Parts: sequence; structure tokens; C-alpha cells
Amino acid sequence: MEKGSGNERPGDLDEVLVKYQVVLDDGTVVAETPEGGVEFHVKDGYLFPRLPKVIMTMTRGEKAKLIVQPQYAFGEMGREAGSGLHSIPPNSVLHVNIELVSFKPVINVTGDSMVLKKILKEGEGASTADEGANVTVRYTAMLEDGTVFEKRGIDETQPLKFITDEEQVITGLDRAVETMKKGERAIINIHPDYAFGNVEVRRDFAIVPPGSNVVYDIEMMDFIKEKAPWELNSNEKIEVAGRKKEEGNLLFKGGKYQRAGKKYEKAADFVGEDGSFGDNEQKLAKGLRVSCWLNGAACSLKLNDFPGAIKLCSQVLDIEFYNVKALYRRAQAYIETGDYLLADVDVKKALEVDPQNREVKVIKKKLKQLQADSDKKDAKLYENIFAHKIKDSPVATKRLKVEKEEDERKNEEAVRMEMDQIADSAAPSDGGLTVDSC
Repeated sequence: MEKGSGNERPGDLDEVLVKYQVVLDDGTVVAETPEGGVEFHVKDGYLFPRLPKVIMTMTRGEKAKLIVQPQYAFGEMGREAGSGLHSIPPNSVLHVNIELVSFKPVINVTGDSMVLKKILKEGEGASTADEGANVTVRYTAMLEDGTVFEKRGIDETQPLKFITDEEQVITGLDRAVETMKKGERAIINIHPDYAFGNVEVRRDFAIVPPGSNVVYDIEMMDFIKEKAPWELNSNEKIEVAGRKKEEGNLLFKGGKYQRAGKKYEKAADFVGEDGSFGDNEQKLAKGLRVSCWLNGAACSLKLNDFPGAIKLCSQVLDIEFYNVKALYRRAQAYIETGDYLLADVDVKKALEVDPQNREVKVIKKKLKQLQADSDKKDAKLYENIFAHKIKDSPVATKRLKVEKEEDERKNEEAVRMEMDQIADSAAPSDGGLTVDSC
């Protein structure tokens, strides 16, 4: 075995360049790559099913000699000749000389394998564009068959500038660009769910048909990251938090609750309790923080993320014990999760503070009805359980046996009476004649 360079090893999604020669016990060469090697994705196996496990243990430039038993190669079936490949007899042991020439990392950007990024050229440093960065990119956008439908920064076209996480480009491209370093070049494969969906889209050079997978050959030319909270003074933090909160409000009004929630979360991060605010600033920071948590809870309720809403409202109530909005929204979330007792506690607290609050009164009425319905269901459930237990008791079993015997006796009498009636109706008639006597 000849070790490769570095400690980095390919993952199952990565594209590898491999050289190998496969020989049988008798010295017959049954498979061999061209001089430059062959490229394939690790997970595809390519040569035999267990090859991915071997490749994922190798480093770039590493050479190894393998002895592969039949059960890990082609087994009892062997392999027929075809496509320029030799046949491999059944139960053959394979001797494989293999070299991992290089590999291109493939990143599962969205975690569901619907946006895959293959890195063609590594970028500079460790910093990536991240959310909210001003980026400048150039790319060629294609359909899977290679049809180009858009270019930016290529062939005299202008590069594209946009802010990540602002829905200024398709979601898959947006998410992938956030992972890129300056100078990085990559191929991004995007599923329709993260591209143009099931609609037809007309672009510069071609139409993108409905349900199309799209491919971007893209390079990150430059980006300017949004400043982190620790890079700002207290006034700047409050200013940024206020701006992000307003951006969140606009998104909420537009029904974009997921993005609005993220804006509120970021805004709250800028005015966290880090001890950097003076007395007057602390009041403003706290007000913004509470407001963003409450708005975030409203987003969570819209998205049916009830645990998320409960968490955010609880954060508010930790510092403002009788915040009516927090009590009301947490009660809503508790109702949706079936925690009626906890919802009732929050409703009562809210009405203590604001007895005339119309929204809280409405939810109180709803909660009362839900509790009544729940009590009825519980009563019915216990009634059925109790009845079932009585039915299965020894006394009940004996009673059922007596009732069964009585039913059988009645059935037998009914059958006998029916048979008698049938016999009577079947007797011959004397036709009005009398029988002579002796």
C-alpha cells in the first residue's frame, strides 16, 4: 500500500478519479481503466458493490492492493462479457490494484439530496458567503441535457450581484451560494422543488420546461459578509435590529412567515443580553428583543410550529411575567398541542392583567368548549372500559351462559313448532268422504 497526501477522504456523494486493474487468480486481466483513469460517484460503486467502502478509506493519491472474495465481488453468478469488458467466472477471487488519483467533494446542501454542489476549484480561506451577504457570481445555467438557458459574467454578460437569503434568485442557487468561498467554482445540480417548480419559465437563451432539474456552473467572484453583532457598537446593534425587525414585518404581511421568522431571530440576536448596552440603550434593546420574540411566535403559529411558539413566548415571560400577548399566543400553542390545563393557566393570567381583552375572551370561550368536549370523550372512554370489565367478569360470564342456554331452548321450541305446522299442512285431505266401518 502507498499512502496518499493529507487526511481528507472522499464521502459517498463525491466524484472520484480512479485508476485500477483487476486480475483473476490465473493472471487474466478482466478490467482495467484507461491511462487517465475513470470518474464516477463513490455511491455508484462502478466496478463492484463493495468498492465504495474501500474508496472512502483512501486519501488522495493513495495506492492499494485488494484481494476481493467472491461474496464481495460477483459471487456465484459471475459477470458476462460486454461493453469491452471480459467475463468473470462464477466464484472468482479478484486481485485489484487501485489508485485514488483525486476526488471532487460533493456537498448535500439541503440535506435531502435535492441540491448537490460539486466543487471543481477550492476557494480561498475558510469564510463562506453565509446568509445576508452581498455576493458577485458568474455562471452558466443549463438544463440536464446541456441546453444553456442563462449566462451571467460569461461572454460579455455582466456578473450577477444579489443578497443571499432574500429570495432574489431560485432557492437552490441561493442556498448553495451561501456555502461558497471566494474564488470557488462548483457545479450545482438543483431539483425542480428548489428551482422553477412545475411552471414553464422563459430565460435569456431558452425556455425552462416545467419540472426541470437545472445545473449551474458557477464561480464566486467576491462577497461582502454582513457584520456580526460583536463587530458593531451598541447604537449600531440597535439600528440593525430595528431594520431587520421592519424587514420581518414586511415579509409577515406578505405571508412569508418562514423568512419573517428568520429576520426576527436575527434581529433579536443583535440586541442580546451581552452587557454592551448602557442604561438607556438597555431599555431599547430589551423592547426590541421582546417584540422580535413575540413576532417570531406569531410566525411559528402560522407555520404550525407550536413548540417553537411556546419557546419564544416563554422567553418573553421569563422577563415580563404578565405580558398579555405572550400569554395569549402561548395559550394558542398549548391548545393546538392539547395542553388545555396549561392553556387555561395562561388565559386566566392574561385576563387578570386585561379583563376586557376581546381576543383572550374569545380564546377562553373556545378553550371551555374544547375542555367540555374532551371531558365527554374521557367519560365515554371510561364508560366503555368499565362496561368491558363488567362484561369480562365471572358473574357476567355466568349470566351470558344462562342467557345463551335460554336462547338455544327457545330456538329449539320454535323449530319444533315450525316442523309440526309443516307436518299438519302436508297431511292428505279426505275429500269430504267418510270411512266405512265394519
